[in-house]
Amino acid sequence: MSNLSYVSGTGNVPLLGKTIGEMFDETVERFPETEALIVVHQDIRWSYREMKKQVDECALGLHAMGLRKGERIGIWALNCAEWTVLQYATAKLGAILVNINPSYRVHELEYVLRQSGCKFLVIDEKTDHSDYAEIVYELVPRLKYTDPGFLNEGKLPELTTVITVEEKAGPGMFSWKEIMEFGDEIKPEVLDRIAATLHFDEPINIQYTSGTTGFPKGATLSHHNILNNGFFVTESIHLNEKDRMIIPVPLYHCFGMVMGNLGCLSHGATAIYASRSFDPEAVIRTTDHEKATVLYVVPTMFHAELEHPDIKKYDVTSLRSGIMAGSICPVELMKKVQEVMKMTDMQIAYGMTETSPVSTQTTSETPFEKRVSTVGQVHPHQEVKIIDPDTGLVVKRGEKGELCTRGYSVMLGYWNDEEKTRQAIDSARWMHTGDLATIDEEGYVNIVGRIKDMIIRGGENIYPKEIEAYLLTHPKVNNVQVIGVPDEKYGEAVMAWVKVHEGVDINEQ
Repeated sequence: MSNLSYVSGTGNVPLLGKTIGEMFDETVERFPETEALIVVHQDIRWSYREMKKQVDECALGLHAMGLRKGERIGIWALNCAEWTVLQYATAKLGAILVNINPSYRVHELEYVLRQSGCKFLVIDEKTDHSDYAEIVYELVPRLKYTDPGFLNEGKLPELTTVITVEEKAGPGMFSWKEIMEFGDEIKPEVLDRIAATLHFDEPINIQYTSGTTGFPKGATLSHHNILNNGFFVTESIHLNEKDRMIIPVPLYHCFGMVMGNLGCLSHGATAIYASRSFDPEAVIRTTDHEKATVLYVVPTMFHAELEHPDIKKYDVTSLRSGIMAGSICPVELMKKVQEVMKMTDMQIAYGMTETSPVSTQTTSETPFEKRVSTVGQVHPHQEVKIIDPDTGLVVKRGEKGELCTRGYSVMLGYWNDEEKTRQAIDSARWMHTGDLATIDEEGYVNIVGRIKDMIIRGGENIYPKEIEAYLLTHPKVNNVQVIGVPDEKYGEAVMAWVKVHEGVDINEQ
């Protein structure tokens, strides 16, 4: 065995050389009556055959409206059936789906729409946390006085069309129902002709991932990137068509749309959304009612579920496996998961948006002590090395350095940003993660720190520079420094030190 910190993942299963649309149709053909999607809060229960009808209608409707291969369409919504239908419909058209964080406000939404050049935008219905339509009207006031589909806004020159999942659309918008009806006059064979023009190495998804400086960067991912990653992540947990997966993690993250949706699609399993956003009781109640077998979480979600006062009212013993990602699982939490939920095959995964996302993962055979102290071993068809950040040379086993990964999963690049792409991916196609790590003699990777100035709060990456830039927009703020501080529940919490201009008063609110 080499004493250098380099490992390559081998496997007997080859990569999938197909587009997401091809995978979708193959799965429908194999498992037409298997339940594909259950959305509890929308009272939706579709078989793969029924979901195909929704997906094809959506694709034909968007095509009728003029959406073409390579054009961008944003999705700004919490977990819902429309999100998933749009994910597969755009893949069939070769249009690029742009994931937009539902927490974004006006200035962030404007940046993402402009930087990606979105032609279409699909928005969620009003929730307790956000009125998406009102935010769009605030960003583009003239939308209220424009015929749907004919927006012409100087600061968003490529955006023409806004679609809401609300039953009744506001001024200047189309409703989801209208989109689904627009394709009625188009022959379904159009989708076959489009499919013949698509290739699995083409971009299909842009996910915005924050940096330590400046604005978020659009990680551009191909069919090949995300379909294979979803497939191999779920190969590790032995997913099959009889499995029923609860997905409480957000779809706008790779965890939800790749490891969740595409993992289920590639194995003919059932995807279940218990609520629009994470609700611990909804998760355990739905697990009981639907006899779910697989659960995806970040550690804080497990805390919330296990500590819920009503957990003993529900039977969650149908769960056999799952994946925890976002941060290392504490020993006591893993023990509690196995004792209370009887999940003996809870696996840990590590990755980043730019690598589609997973690079390393524990397996069913990983010893308990490795599950709670490492992020597993390298995935099939991928490579990992640890380098000295100063010299670029591979360090010896057990020595700390920057983790780099290479393989099918590395993104195509950052959308319209060659300089940032060159900074992240070197000439040999190694993705530099910015994480400090070690590799032991058995090939287990341990994340020990971060080169990048990043806070991980409950599995969510938070970047101080972005918060600082926003707080500095307040007229009374002179300077600000944001840091991470230890937190028992979330791992890290965010602390902001604010300096105000001389002679002014300002309170916390």
